[in-house]
Amino acid sequence: MTGISGITLLGLGPGDASLLTREAWEVLSQALEVYLRTRQHPTVAGFPPNLKVHSFDHLYQDGESFEAVYTEIVERVIALGRRPEGVVYAVPGHPYVAEATGPEITHRARQEGIPVKLVEGLSFLEVLFSALEIDPMPHTALVDALELAVQHHPPFPPTAPAVIAQIHSPAIASEVKITLMSQYPDEHPVQMIHGAGTPGVKVERLKLFEIDRTRDIGLLTALYLPPYGANTSMEAFQEIVAHLRAPDGCPWDREQTHRSLRPHLLEEAFEVLTALDADDPRAMQEEFGDLLLQIVLHAQIGSEYGEFTMADVIAGIHEKLVQRHPHVFGDLELRDKEAVLQNWERLKAAERESKGEKKSGLLDGVSLALPSLAQAEAYQKRAGRVGFDWPNVQGVLEKIEEELLEAQQADSEIERAAEIGDLLFAVVNLARWYDVDAESALREANQRFRQRFAHIEGAAEIQQRDLGDFSLDELNDLWEESKT
Repeated sequence: MTGISGITLLGLGPGDASLLTREAWEVLSQALEVYLRTRQHPTVAGFPPNLKVHSFDHLYQDGESFEAVYTEIVERVIALGRRPEGVVYAVPGHPYVAEATGPEITHRARQEGIPVKLVEGLSFLEVLFSALEIDPMPHTALVDALELAVQHHPPFPPTAPAVIAQIHSPAIASEVKITLMSQYPDEHPVQMIHGAGTPGVKVERLKLFEIDRTRDIGLLTALYLPPYGANTSMEAFQEIVAHLRAPDGCPWDREQTHRSLRPHLLEEAFEVLTALDADDPRAMQEEFGDLLLQIVLHAQIGSEYGEFTMADVIAGIHEKLVQRHPHVFGDLELRDKEAVLQNWERLKAAERESKGEKKSGLLDGVSLALPSLAQAEAYQKRAGRVGFDWPNVQGVLEKIEEELLEAQQADSEIERAAEIGDLLFAVVNLARWYDVDAESALREANQRFRQRFAHIEGAAEIQQRDLGDFSLDELNDLWEESKT
């Protein structure tokens, strides 16, 4: 016999033949043949001697990807399962744990009415945690190394430990290391587990940057990644904010609304700009945290009132970024930054139309709450995207001279204010042509003025004189001195 009619999905356990279940051994002992996803598993050496063994290892050599190989294996097992004698299909570990083919075969077989018998197997997880001597509860993440290797950021929170399976080569270990280093320090302690469930099991204690240098990497290698820290995940931060808003939380936080938080949001945004202007990473880290608090508070309030959740906020911006970057996540080819911006505007217009929103002007999307210099630059950039712009910077320079002359010749306060506004608008245009952010440039100029004037005040204090006692020439001399 080959098993029951239909498909027998059989788990071979983690590696040692002694860890086969009694049921699995009985099925293998009575079967005439078995089909293996891969022979590269230690349990195969302990099979009953008269069992004819087939494998799909040859598909891995010709397949374009693992997904293509697994698809082909599923098709072949389904075809074998249609035979009157059925098929026994065996996989390492458990048929449903870290095994792509088992669940898909079950799904397809049920659609076709093919009987499926599951023969449980000890998975690699039990023996791995035994080797580590730890309990995986309450929330160890289970990650496929092949998927993690092609990502740019870990898909699990750093407050949770993680098991990263299928690190079967130094090349995969290297790619996994690069992804993990986007969140974890180079010297984060980790453990590499080789051959869990076999007599030769080995646990290596390494630093993260060393994981692709070990000589023991093989088909039965996995990585255990301990948590980075107790307060390092977005989920942990949302919990503390929710606690602040809870009945047993903070009275001040409980009373806040979207409207009452508006000035705090604005204040924190400007403090972030101050840290950016100072090019101070420590201050940036702190101020970004303060700004994030405002965003999470708004999300928590939205959740409490049934308006939206943080998951909704993230899902919305995720979808928007993917839709607006078809040149990254799709097949569209764009030649340069300007082409990207032009396509961005077309996509936004299409989105508004799909939502049934009335057609709006090109400049309507610029926030009226922006600082005036930033707003002027945004208007100019949007107009420039549709060709309403000077052909070269010389036209901008001439416009500045024209507006300066008109400001000088203005006859009234109202006219003079209008002409100075036009002059400032033209200067912002010059900054744009030189690829300078006008708002940041003025903020930096303000900071320089403040520092240099403080030098003048310090000099006056040293001389025990009032600033009003200095002549203009003396003040100018101190100003020039402040520059050095």
